[in-house]
Amino acid sequence: MGQTATISFSQFERAADSECAPRIAAARAQLGERCVLLAHHYQRADVYCHSDLQGDSLELARLAATTDAETVVFCGVHFMAEVADLLTGSDQRVILPDLAAGCTMADMASLAKINRCWRELADYLDPDSEVMPVTYINSAADLKSFVGSRGGIVCTSSNAERVLDWAWQRRNKVLFFPDQHLGRWSARKMGVAAEHIQVWDFNQPHGGLSEEQIVSAKILLWKGHCSVHQMFRPEHISAWRQKHPDGIVIAHPECAWEVCAMADDVGSTAHIQRTVRAAKPGSRFLVGTELNLVQRLAVGQEPRQVHVSFMSPLVCMCSTMARIDPQHLAWCLENLADGKIVNQITVPEQLRQPATESITRMLELGAASPGSKN
Repeated sequence: MGQTATISFSQFERAADSECAPRIAAARAQLGERCVLLAHHYQRADVYCHSDLQGDSLELARLAATTDAETVVFCGVHFMAEVADLLTGSDQRVILPDLAAGCTMADMASLAKINRCWRELADYLDPDSEVMPVTYINSAADLKSFVGSRGGIVCTSSNAERVLDWAWQRRNKVLFFPDQHLGRWSARKMGVAAEHIQVWDFNQPHGGLSEEQIVSAKILLWKGHCSVHQMFRPEHISAWRQKHPDGIVIAHPECAWEVCAMADDVGSTAHIQRTVRAAKPGSRFLVGTELNLVQRLAVGQEPRQVHVSFMSPLVCMCSTMARIDPQHLAWCLENLADGKIVNQITVPEQLRQPATESITRMLELGAASPGSKN
């Protein structure tokens, strides 16, 4: 491999989506079982339709590890491909069709900012013995490594409560990053009073908090968020309920506290899908999560006369996820079929063990919180 130059993306960037579909199919046929194509639930339809496996980021990474494919093409974002690289075998490689496919939430917590936070916490307490770092899976591998090397753990939107319970059994406080909303919703559901939940503003010294606030906090929430889920507002729910008083509102826990508190149900993408698919014919849902997933769910439930509406009146899809388009997918697959590797994602060796440990601790807890609907 690597004897000849890779195929330039310039040959694809002006191609119409319709031109790319047969090229994707031809390259996949040539690759056969040597390649498995993963697509996250938020992926655009003209890419999602080509995938072998669909799911959320952790589920897809775990499924990829069970295949015999030597190449995993992950149609998602950068942190997802990193998780896949951590969980798949050493004989498997992970490809991200467009390296610009990132996550704005994950980018809100950098290793430099987390290290500074840890140093500033040491001005008032001993973070290594008093604070358990917990990172949402929507974070970079170096943050998972930071967490793993300090005895910490990763969580998902399905198991955050169980992870927090595990963390508080071991240390007095939790530093939760990068999504404040998942942390707040989970802590409040577990009975933590609002005065013991503080937001750490990484742009201010000591997170903008006083010594008393830091010392008395049970959980410190990183000031991060998902830009898509922040589009949903309480007034969207109120307006819909006026028209459909018997309808069901279901939201993802990355939504703001006010939205989750008004919803009838809150849970992960998998929980949202299970709930809607199990509903009785004639049911009506307002769903607060990414547009591609909601539209796909709505179309799939039409034959059962289950009505699914998107919560926001504005179009808000994951723009970074949408960077994986038919052009980039065709480009990376044709290169693979030609024996050339492009856009391989490899977690640096010095990060692998602690990052994997943080994920393993979570997996050992099981998938969901006891009694949780998430």
